[in-house]
Amino acid sequence: MSDDTAIFVGTSDADQFLLLKYANRHGLIAGATGTGKTVTLQTIAEGFSAYGVPVFMADVKGDLSGVGQMGADNPRAIERAKQLKIEGYAGRAFPTIYWDLFGEKGHPVRTTVTEIGPVLMARLLQLNATQEGVLNIVFKVADEQSLLLLDFKDLQSVLQWTAENAGSLTTKYGNVSKQTVGTIQRSLLTLEQQGGERFFGEPALDLKDMIGRDASGAGYINILAADKLMQSPRLYATFLLWLLSELFEVMPEIGDADRPKFVFFFDEAHLLFDDAPKALLDKIEQVVRLIRSKGVGVYFITQNPLDVPESVLGQLSNRVQHALRAFTPKDQKAVKTAADTFRPNKKFNAAEAILELGVGEALVSFLDVKGVPEPVERCFVAPPRGRIGPATDAERAAAIKASPLAGKYDRAVDRESAYEVLNGRAAAGKVEHDETAPAPTPSRRGQYDAPPPVSSGPWGRTRIPQTEQEEVPPPPKPRARASAPRIPAEPKPPRTPASRSDSIGTTVAKTAARTVTNVLVREVTRAVFKDGGSILRGVLGSLRK
Repeated sequence: MSDDTAIFVGTSDADQFLLLKYANRHGLIAGATGTGKTVTLQTIAEGFSAYGVPVFMADVKGDLSGVGQMGADNPRAIERAKQLKIEGYAGRAFPTIYWDLFGEKGHPVRTTVTEIGPVLMARLLQLNATQEGVLNIVFKVADEQSLLLLDFKDLQSVLQWTAENAGSLTTKYGNVSKQTVGTIQRSLLTLEQQGGERFFGEPALDLKDMIGRDASGAGYINILAADKLMQSPRLYATFLLWLLSELFEVMPEIGDADRPKFVFFFDEAHLLFDDAPKALLDKIEQVVRLIRSKGVGVYFITQNPLDVPESVLGQLSNRVQHALRAFTPKDQKAVKTAADTFRPNKKFNAAEAILELGVGEALVSFLDVKGVPEPVERCFVAPPRGRIGPATDAERAAAIKASPLAGKYDRAVDRESAYEVLNGRAAAGKVEHDETAPAPTPSRRGQYDAPPPVSSGPWGRTRIPQTEQEEVPPPPKPRARASAPRIPAEPKPPRTPASRSDSIGTTVAKTAARTVTNVLVREVTRAVFKDGGSILRGVLGSLRK
């Protein structure tokens, strides 16, 4: 195998190489804790860098940062080099660029809220379907209102504006409740307390700064300090997924090339797939399947192969499987699954070998020159040439200072965006009042002792202060007319009540007569209609004849 076409990974009965031509067919590095996954990852990453292929990997435990320092001084590495009969084994420092989401151990990594988009933002905030729908409306409104969503406070401002205008937005976009907006705001607060607001802002990360080579032609090894980031697993997974999706968007189609343009190592891959909705899993599968033609190789690093869905696992052609522990039925299933993904080798049983592997020993299967998986081999992984272990703080600081990106991302830029625009609109409605005059006490409409409206606008009297209200001079007073002195009118005599002409006795007699008459009429009428009904009918009948 020619050294300029493949990466030397380890030795079994024969040397094992990862062909650069098929390195963009993706891969998997799996194994239990302490079995040597990190060293294998460093060995493969150094191989890509040596052949001019830039890589990205997250330093979850903090022990990958030493790749930028010369190694080959580790006793175990020297012993492994002798065991594998590696001639001229020597240390080498690889060009390294350090990144840190919090800006403490590397160049700050930022992106804008718009670039993250509502789908990844909903996953980051752990929103349900209803809340995600409202978040989509928020992004839509911001786009229609030309409100730039750049940083954290921009999203908070647009959410507040959406809650204040929920009634008018509901008629256009569907139900937008203030309660749902409040839930999203609480999730933002939780993310802010975890330090997630530092991820949003400008200058945003330019992926071209990761895809580069140094003066000697070696590809940059981009290391993300993730030891602190791992305290927020969802933020870690969302960031790496965003980075992968951005690579898919910006990288041009190149088809089959002699080597990848970029290699992406996704450590702790189970965090990407835990509780992921089906729509997101479909998106990940699509990206993994299609990004190959853009010259990007994706390698997942995890403890258990079952952490990766079968639809994605089937896309991973280059496999390195370290030892697994099978103490439970689930662990035994994982061992069987890992063994079944390899092309069988008649020399040994893969399922049994997985349980017997030592530290730094693995089952490997790469694509051959025809692009076909080779039979699984049991091999010892070659030692890396960079330092095994972390770099010191002084070494890291020196590397950051000498980086070609020094000073580019260090200072955040806060240009005018949604937050400033919305605050400007609110401030435009304010007027300066004379501080010497007592300000009216605000009160609700209908409140007792409420003062009258304090200003007058173009549409009548209003409680809303107007901008630049012109001072209107008071109307001129009417001129007084000369008139004769007024003569008071003569007072009218008081009205006396009318007197009655009848005496009291006469009035009582008249009232008694009316009462008797009414009683007689009532009794006669009752007798006619009750007892004399036949007489009445006879009279009416004769009248008809």
